[in-house]
Amino acid sequence: MTPPTDTPDTPGTPGTPDVPAPAGPRDARSWLREHSEIGVGVLLLALGVLVLTDALTMTVDLTQRGPVGPKTVPVVVGTGLLVVAVLLTLDVLRGGRGEAEGGEDIDLAEPSDWRTVLLLAGVFLANAVLIGPLGFPISGALLFWGSAYALGSRHLDRDPLIAAGLSLLTYFVFNNLLGVPLPGGPLMGVL
Repeated sequence: MTPPTDTPDTPGTPGTPDVPAPAGPRDARSWLREHSEIGVGVLLLALGVLVLTDALTMTVDLTQRGPVGPKTVPVVVGTGLLVVAVLLTLDVLRGGRGEAEGGEDIDLAEPSDWRTVLLLAGVFLANAVLIGPLGFPISGALLFWGSAYALGSRHLDRDPLIAAGLSLLTYFVFNNLLGVPLPGGPLMGVL
């Protein structure tokens, strides 16, 4: 038998263990820190609403045939974003937590490689500027070769040839097979 205690068994009486401490700013911050994944749910919810709003206000040509039109994929994606946002938020509120990444080979003591980031940004900006006057085959080849160089490939004899082949293949697939017109530039008559 347990000896009787002098504290009453009614909850809410000061001094009993089931009385929560008064909520303060520190408690609110710790709750937000423990449930920070809710921010991802809010972001997914906002994206889903944006995608659905854009899809449902889209004007569709009356000559469209069949049930699958330009609204179908955005409605499916927007609905999927909303469902994932709700499920993620419910999971976080029930105590679910994302697993910490344990297999990364990243040394956090090393500084960031800004040279690579700036080279890649320059290659993408150059592609955006050059795609109009030079066309996709040439600017795409420069994009692929420049990206390979920025990421560390130093095969100066092989990389430009692979980049040119990849660029031409991409141009033919999009322009001829998929019907997505890409600018040909000065090679338009040759291709």
